[in-house]
Amino acid sequence: MPQPAPAVPRSGGTIAPHLRRLLEFVEPGRDDVCLDVARGRGPMPAALAPRVRHMTAVDAAPEPPARAGTSGRMATVEFGTGPVRITGDGGPGGGPDGDRLPAAATREDRVPHPIGPDRPTIKADATALPYRDNAFSLVTARFSLYTLGDPDGVLRELLRVCRPDGRVVIADLVRGNLAGPERDRIERLRDPDHPGTPSIARLTEMITSAGGSIRRLDVFTVERPIEPWLATCDDAAADRIREALIDEVDGGPKTGAKPRIIGGELWFTQTWAHVAAEPIP
Repeated sequence: MPQPAPAVPRSGGTIAPHLRRLLEFVEPGRDDVCLDVARGRGPMPAALAPRVRHMTAVDAAPEPPARAGTSGRMATVEFGTGPVRITGDGGPGGGPDGDRLPAAATREDRVPHPIGPDRPTIKADATALPYRDNAFSLVTARFSLYTLGDPDGVLRELLRVCRPDGRVVIADLVRGNLAGPERDRIERLRDPDHPGTPSIARLTEMITSAGGSIRRLDVFTVERPIEPWLATCDDAAADRIREALIDEVDGGPKTGAKPRIIGGELWFTQTWAHVAAEPIP
């Protein structure tokens, strides 16, 4: 029976396997000047700060609407709670899920970090970042591209503030190029404003259209328990999602989420992609 992969310990906490995989893909360096753009306070600044020269964190969450009793466009997934099991080889390096990072990647070098996990982030519009052109050598956006405004505009800004020899790393949900739109059924039950999960080809096309050159790509499948994912959902929508997934487990209509029962809990799958791009001069 599958179990969540163990987290990798580091000073001050742990790095979960899915975040560790992203860090390996990002390949942060001691000379990097890094910008992370997120919806709210994501985990990337705290994970990257010990590995780069300077860390800037931007919270680009749009202001919530004024209507009472409703919430703004929420992130497609919540990553703060619940285990995530990576299926397959566990990382682009080919090791199993439980492998430790190399010593150089887990070491916390004693260098100053002007912005760390306990410092306030900067509020800014992701489509109009308050930074000059070519200001950063590393720019990251994790599971926020479609929640910060016009995604094409966000991509143009991320590439604008990145140095020509730097890299922009996008981590987000995708669907296979040959997969149908069924996967969006439960996404829209959870969030009626969900724009639809892009195919891998669509995401890379958006990046190139915004002025980026794709350098590396990592696509993999994860399994997650449904309940933590439903924590931000209203009760009626959560019940509809559970019903749809249980129906599929019992042989009913497919949702594209490939649900199954693990240890008495309902789990489902998602496909995640990490894309590294460089600005086209």
